[in-house]
Amino acid sequence: MTPAAAPCPPEPVPAVPPRRIDCHLHVVGNGTGGTGCWYRPRGVTRFSAPFMVRGVGLDPSVLEGDLDRVYAAQMRRFVRESSLDAAVILAQDEPYREDGTLIEGVGSFYVPNDYVLRLARENREFLPAVSIHPARPDAAEELERCLAGGAVMLKCLPNCQNIDWNLRRYTRFLERMAETGLVLLAHTGSERTLPVLDARLADPRVLTRPLEIGVTCIAAHCGTGLMALDPDYFDVFVDLIRRYPRLYGDNSALASCNFRSRPGALRRLIQPGLVERVVHGSDVPVPVTAALLWACGLVSWRAWRLSAAEANPLERDVSIKQALGFPEETFTRLSALLRPRQ
Repeated sequence: MTPAAAPCPPEPVPAVPPRRIDCHLHVVGNGTGGTGCWYRPRGVTRFSAPFMVRGVGLDPSVLEGDLDRVYAAQMRRFVRESSLDAAVILAQDEPYREDGTLIEGVGSFYVPNDYVLRLARENREFLPAVSIHPARPDAAEELERCLAGGAVMLKCLPNCQNIDWNLRRYTRFLERMAETGLVLLAHTGSERTLPVLDARLADPRVLTRPLEIGVTCIAAHCGTGLMALDPDYFDVFVDLIRRYPRLYGDNSALASCNFRSRPGALRRLIQPGLVERVVHGSDVPVPVTAALLWACGLVSWRAWRLSAAEANPLERDVSIKQALGFPEETFTRLSALLRPRQ
């Protein structure tokens, strides 16, 4: 009897290489494309918006024109022409009171979840971060709808949207985020672009309860504050990193003209023990420049000038972060943290 042939071993499944992802890319619009976006600049935003638009290669007149289409197309081009594989695009919900009533007339811009979900469906370079205030009467239903639509992250600005994640009334919302692996990206530290409703909520400790429940959290800007203007929560962020393994920070806006972080904090971020918990983010359209970083001795003259010659702000930001000493893992770490796209 002929012996049975030994079964062929299964062919090895090729490992999926980690993707280089920008975790912090804003989209904006004025509703001209039927997107539901609106733009109503208040305070500093009225003066900074034209500069930010110029910084992404657009004429300020687009603010009154076909902003939705032109801006989205420009962001798509920037991602495609950069060394990045994808960028997380951010929705922006309105602020609410704890009782679920809308706080009207204080927001500077609004980007609905449907818009970022649609852009991500149509463009593989975009990953959708939805924005849902947990006090909204429909918050649970909207969360389920966005999860089904492919959301990979939830973005919030606690101090501008009036969200205290430590309130127990948000427990079930956070439990659902933990169950589904939806990452929470929360602004921490200074905010000078949008109106601030509760400055206390810039403290990274606003993420304590989500972390205790099991939500993977990213503290945008690592709690850093503008020098001499706002409280700096970087040391608070470092303490939380040591206590909670699901907490990360992003380095967005740390290569901008507002220079959020003192030089010592940036030097610490690239040291063992912290650098393993940092993910890459740009915060575009916030202007990207290494001028102040060079002035503080954090990057060389050559690195500054080479980055300044790069017209694509996303790639310019990448080059500056590399010059600062952030390793390749900083750019690919997020790919292992995000829930798969539906």
